[in-house]
Amino acid sequence: MQKRFSIFIIPISILIHLTILNVGFYYFNKEIFLSSWQIVYINVTWLLIAYFTKIYRFTRYSKIPEILKNLFFQYVIFSLAYWSFYALSDQNLVFKHQVKFLVFVFIAITCTRLLYIYALRRYRLGGYNYRNVVVLGKNNSVDQLINFFNTRKEFGYHYKGYFDDINSAKANYLGKLNQAFDYIKENRIDEIYCSLSVLTNAQIKEVINFGDQNVITVKLVPDSKELISKTKVQYYGFIPVLSIRELPLEKPINKIYKRLFDIVFSSLVIVGVLSWLTPILYVLVKMETKGDLFFKQIREGLGGEPFICYKYRSMGVNHLADKIQATKNDTRVTKIGSFLRKSSIDELPQFINVLKGEMSVVGPRPHMLSQSEIFKKIVDKYMVRHFVKPGVTGLAQVKGYRGEIITDTDIINRIKYDIFYIENWNFYLDLKIIYLTVKNAIKGEEKAY
Repeated sequence: MQKRFSIFIIPISILIHLTILNVGFYYFNKEIFLSSWQIVYINVTWLLIAYFTKIYRFTRYSKIPEILKNLFFQYVIFSLAYWSFYALSDQNLVFKHQVKFLVFVFIAITCTRLLYIYALRRYRLGGYNYRNVVVLGKNNSVDQLINFFNTRKEFGYHYKGYFDDINSAKANYLGKLNQAFDYIKENRIDEIYCSLSVLTNAQIKEVINFGDQNVITVKLVPDSKELISKTKVQYYGFIPVLSIRELPLEKPINKIYKRLFDIVFSSLVIVGVLSWLTPILYVLVKMETKGDLFFKQIREGLGGEPFICYKYRSMGVNHLADKIQATKNDTRVTKIGSFLRKSSIDELPQFINVLKGEMSVVGPRPHMLSQSEIFKKIVDKYMVRHFVKPGVTGLAQVKGYRGEIITDTDIINRIKYDIFYIENWNFYLDLKIIYLTVKNAIKGEEKAY
């Protein structure tokens, strides 16, 4: 019962939501006679929509923004279906009561879902609804995973220890790799995590076969230095085909959402900020240096195609501008330019690129052509970042990987975040990145120079 409470999570969620739905429908229409087909309609409609929006398919590591996103789509589609029902039903349903009913349902279900998640995590902190896990193979990537297990108890993972043939000096060491299977059988382990960089292909295959035979989940942990793409198995008839990368922004509807947001957001910035800021900066920049106010530079865009990227000039005119990135205490940067760079105001003209369709508000930052030639040799999957339009800001930048590339690790981590963004894009992630960008600009960033 302790560990298998998971089987009740979805039924309990459905029961709570249907109770809210029916109680609300009855309460706001209690003055009229409700037929059975009306009750059946709202319940069946809710469940059918939920099947497609997947609001009841969440894992113990699901993020709250993703859960709320699915709920939002559930509400929108259910509202459309409900108003269709209202239009086709007898006119004894009062319009304002139906509006109140929908508002009640949306607020009540959102609140109960958040409370449910909170209660479930507290329940797991109490030692219930947990999964026993072990690790096979020890390295830095696994250490990060173990730290997650030990510090995020609310997700319900009980880390028992690790097996490794070489590293045996750390806490929770359980033995050699060949001793793992006996321990796992005797201690009711639920999940096995294997280090891809430590175990051989033959060992991984053996662990997977063992997991299949004993109904134990096996998961593979890549090295943190590797850039791993999301994969999905698709079936052509009965033939399994592995799709290496399925991108959210390949879906036409998502492209439309993102482009509409780009147009609206960039228009607001151009009209509300650039319209009055540009004349002021023109005077200030001209007082200190020669050259145009706008600095134009060729950078790589969607599909690796070059485009002219706009910035406010922050340096004096120099022949190295297209070859060497700004560095700390760079003598080329002017006084007004230093302020523009630290506040990220120099990037604002790129919203013109956004309006033109060459860039997006959020996406991987565009690099100079000379930089790209170097980075391609350092990071194998570097060109993956060109599957989407470059952005004025991006996930890598708000995570601290903006500006000057000092070591190979800097560009490797930047590309990791870029690929994560591309493969996990959603509208809420864009809003979060924009918020963090504004917050960091106000607070000031160490590498903003």
